[in-house]
Amino acid sequence: MKIDVRLLGTVELRVDDQLVTVGAAKRRAVLAGLALEANRPVSLDRLSQMVWAGPTPASAVANLRSHVAGLRRAVGDRIVAHPGGYELRLAAGELDVVEFLRLAGDARAGRDNVAPVAVIGRLTDALAQWRGPAGGGVPRSTSLDNRWATLDEQRLQIFEELAEVRLTVGEHADLLAGLREHLAAHPLRERAWGQLMLALYRCGDTPAALSAYRAARDSLYDQLGIEPGSELARLHRAMLDRSPELSWVPPVAAEPVPVVRTRELAVDEGQVAPRELPADLVAFVGRTRELADVVAAVTGPTPAVAVVCGPAGGGKSALAVRAAHTVAAAFPDGQVYVDLGYRTDVPAEEVVARVLRSLGVPAADVPQRPEERAGRLRSRLAGRRVLLVVDGVTHAAQVRPLVPAGPGPALVVVGQRQLQSLDGVCRITVGALGDADGRALLGALAGPERLDADPAATRELLRHCSGSPLALRVAGARLAGRPALPMDRLVEQIGDGRRRLDWLAHGDLSMRERLATGYAAVRSEDEVAGRLFELLGGAPDGQLLPDGAAARLGVNTERAWRALEELIDTHLVYLDELAGYRLPALVREYAAELAALPSVPRQPINRWRALPTTVGR
Repeated sequence: MKIDVRLLGTVELRVDDQLVTVGAAKRRAVLAGLALEANRPVSLDRLSQMVWAGPTPASAVANLRSHVAGLRRAVGDRIVAHPGGYELRLAAGELDVVEFLRLAGDARAGRDNVAPVAVIGRLTDALAQWRGPAGGGVPRSTSLDNRWATLDEQRLQIFEELAEVRLTVGEHADLLAGLREHLAAHPLRERAWGQLMLALYRCGDTPAALSAYRAARDSLYDQLGIEPGSELARLHRAMLDRSPELSWVPPVAAEPVPVVRTRELAVDEGQVAPRELPADLVAFVGRTRELADVVAAVTGPTPAVAVVCGPAGGGKSALAVRAAHTVAAAFPDGQVYVDLGYRTDVPAEEVVARVLRSLGVPAADVPQRPEERAGRLRSRLAGRRVLLVVDGVTHAAQVRPLVPAGPGPALVVVGQRQLQSLDGVCRITVGALGDADGRALLGALAGPERLDADPAATRELLRHCSGSPLALRVAGARLAGRPALPMDRLVEQIGDGRRRLDWLAHGDLSMRERLATGYAAVRSEDEVAGRLFELLGGAPDGQLLPDGAAARLGVNTERAWRALEELIDTHLVYLDELAGYRLPALVREYAAELAALPSVPRQPINRWRALPTTVGR
């Protein structure tokens, strides 16, 4: 039996080349959800979130079983039952999403060493998988919305990458109609505006090219209130100057030279490619834009690097893992996951060795010299579709050797800092969840009917959790574990500021431990920053100015300012333009605990340490 599941457009199912009438929108959603997680079990709870937009009805399980039974009549034993869930088994070439990502990945990997006409063919084949907006005909406002938004964004990127390659081979005239249609539907795509301007300019229509810039500027200003970016502005200036480098010059024909290429595989022959990603969270809400940004970064041009940063307990790891699972099919050579646990003493060479072992290098064959390790890793990754995810990173040096040197591999870095010294990477900052998303997360864990029964207590609980996904998960787990516990009782317990962090701990989830880990990483690298954090915890109003902080610690104002900026970079402090440096709500609870601890004698911060009495010569 040959199955063809199509999700890139209206959801369709074909069996042995015959279109099958799937039925109602919810049944199509069941098919789509199982297909997107093909060859992996999907729990009934997660499947329910893919099908129903609002609270899951009491009849959800019975309805899901009915929909699966209807699908089984068409696909037979391709749907396998598991305890509490189902799995759809698909072979290669049976899901258009996987084919689209494979073709796009092959095209990107070959940009540097494959003829442009071949790249154009692969990108064209990738776009040919699409028949309309992803997930057509299924219910909206479900957990599948993130997947559809990500796929639609990838389609736009591939269209623009195809246009870029076609510009390099002189197909500017043939591009005009497609680019105009593309921009009519997506008028905020600056890259496409630049491509339209360049195509018009190369066709000899400079006035139209300059008019396109004005249209782009009007669209961006009218809808977003911003001016065009620097790249588009530079192109506009170059056209005004009639810069010669904008003209297309046909390549000089040369005799082909046969080249024998050898490539070291990312994994040894006979070894299974690593699949190290942690399990994706079933209850994952919101973050639609951030998820699309991460996916776009790791599937984009070199360096394909996304740095996911934000406060402790902000859901950074959950976002990175969700994004990694979303694009896993585009990285068939493996997915490697490394958790540094926010330890500042993990050197880059240790991280490189860990990745090399995952890619099949025996421990005895890992080079001893750091530069040789980094070189071996670059050789292993060259041209291969491998996704690296490194969590708990404290400074850029830990991951710098992992930044891809060419097309093929991609890297996702997770940490509290923005790692500004990494050049050319995409940074995605996660903030607090809004009340709507926070309520959705609580409802997914504790049941929406529990929240509906006491709206006032729910609002108060959301306020106490301050939009922190970790705090919300702990509160949801407590509610789920105590079905008889009234909502207002839990709110009263968590609302006690002296014990809030005690209640925001459940099993292996602890807001206090996560804050302590982030603080310890900062303190180990900058003692002044650590002591300033404690000072803020002891301040009655939770705020501090650099001058006052410097006086308290016996350092100059410049040093105190640098330490406060360090705390901002790690999202432990934020700057209130009117009141100075302040602590976020839950962070303030932890800092107050530190400030209340008995003080211990400290060495002066700004003094040279005593030299040892014996110095080796």
